[in-house]
Amino acid sequence: MAAQHPMMPFAEARQRLLAALTPCTEGESVPLPDALGRVLQAPVEAPVSLPPAANSAMDGYALAAGDAPAGAEYDIRGEALAGAPWNGALRPGEALRIMTGAVVPPGADRVIMQEQTEQSADQRLRLNTECPPGNNIRPAGDDVTAGTEVLPAGRRLQVTDLALLGALGLSKVTVVRRLRVALLATGDELRQAGETLAPGDIYESNRLAISLLLRPLPVEITDLGIVRDDPTALRQCMAGAMRTHDLVVSTGGVSVGAADYTRDILQELGDIDFWKVAIKPGKPVAFGRLGKGWFFGLPGNPVSALVTAHQLLVPALGKLSGAAVTAPLTLTVPAAEPLRKKPGRLDFQRAVLSQTVSADGRCEHSVRPASGQGSHMLWSLAQANAYAVLPAESGDIQPGDPVTVVPFDPALGWFTPTSPATAAE
Repeated sequence: MAAQHPMMPFAEARQRLLAALTPCTEGESVPLPDALGRVLQAPVEAPVSLPPAANSAMDGYALAAGDAPAGAEYDIRGEALAGAPWNGALRPGEALRIMTGAVVPPGADRVIMQEQTEQSADQRLRLNTECPPGNNIRPAGDDVTAGTEVLPAGRRLQVTDLALLGALGLSKVTVVRRLRVALLATGDELRQAGETLAPGDIYESNRLAISLLLRPLPVEITDLGIVRDDPTALRQCMAGAMRTHDLVVSTGGVSVGAADYTRDILQELGDIDFWKVAIKPGKPVAFGRLGKGWFFGLPGNPVSALVTAHQLLVPALGKLSGAAVTAPLTLTVPAAEPLRKKPGRLDFQRAVLSQTVSADGRCEHSVRPASGQGSHMLWSLAQANAYAVLPAESGDIQPGDPVTVVPFDPALGWFTPTSPATAAE
């Protein structure tokens, strides 16, 4: 029955899986150093203002309120340092030596840089230039006012977020618990690295690739290893995994081969939402309910497994973790070389995005295909730094034609623009 299902358009498949998933709501409090990449369970409000008090932006002199024209003179009353404020208030005609970050004393409404002053023989301060009100003063709450929501629920915490929370005096933050993900590969032909290959065998790399792809995400991965093409063993493995995990991910076994049992067992233990998506590489992708959790069946070919995991599994985990799922950075650039394609499926071609700088300083980009586009060709994926996303109805792309390009994000490796001379061949 499942074999009669038509291929689902990629956009529909992505929309359906994101709509089906309910975010995890269980939270835990973790120290800030352990919160990188985690998802905020609730909004964070600033407990204090930043800065908490008006302070000097320069080394110089705080001046009492009133006109401060060039040539004005002041009595120097003392000194204020960061962390050691001056206890007192300035009166008209008085100044205070002040360092960067020191609290501005009462009665002062401006700071003049020390380079713009001089001292007379009797140690009076003389201004060499006019100093307007508010000059070189950082007002209290200039950055953040106490009570302001600084980070929303669902935000995946970055270094800059955690630096902000630390500056606000927080040592811990409440985040969504890590999702529990089980990962397995299926196939009698698969062998572990280091084992001797018999005729017809191949080394299994999908579990390594998928686990590394998911490592930056807030997940705990259980590696269930390689499961042979035996329906009893596969059923037992999946039934056990679904009891203790939020998501079970398998690679292989979702096609139409005689030994591809994963789809049938998923139908038996759960409910399939879709299992064929109109994308290339990666048409056989299964998604559905498995017990109280969810299931992803990825293709067995290594490039297909990685691309479908990147395009569908990663956003799904984002939704499950409560994170805001956003569209990737997308560019439109001209093709430097032909890109071959047959109409029918949305094609995520491995591509090399190049950047050149013109004589007048303008950055110009172009894209060309990586060395090979077969679903088994991992080397070409390692050479690429972007996807060239070709619409389902598209045919061949000619040099100069506009191409939609999605640079690789940190999940696959930071995008590094190449020049045509240094791009991988």
